[in-house]
Amino acid sequence: MEKDPAINVLGGRLEPCSTAPLTGFFRDGHCNTCAEDRGSHTVCAVMTAEFLAYSKYVGNDLSTPRPEFGFAGVRPGESWCLCAGRFLQAHDEGCAPKLRLEATHRRATDIVPLEVLRLYAE
Repeated sequence: MEKDPAINVLGGRLEPCSTAPLTGFFRDGHCNTCAEDRGSHTVCAVMTAEFLAYSKYVGNDLSTPRPEFGFAGVRPGESWCLCAGRFLQAHDEGCAPKLRLEATHRRATDIVPLEVLRLYAE
């Protein structure tokens, strides 16, 4: 799998999103992406209890630890590379979390307009 260039939505170098918990499609701490990343794990979001509950409700439980997969669960205040489509869905539902533009991959704008991403910038 070849990574797309590590450019953020502002046109600069893609900053790290989180190494604790270790996030990203490549589990490299960045919201890097590639052609095989069907979910477009490109939005560096700062988790809230509200968003984590919403994500669990719609079928993606990010908060429950899954030690068998080496996953400790994500807690409010921690950053995580979200799928761009899930972020847009949360925006439409009124519960999108804040995000870090410098750590959000430019490919997120294939799905979420930059103007929408800017609304949630930390």
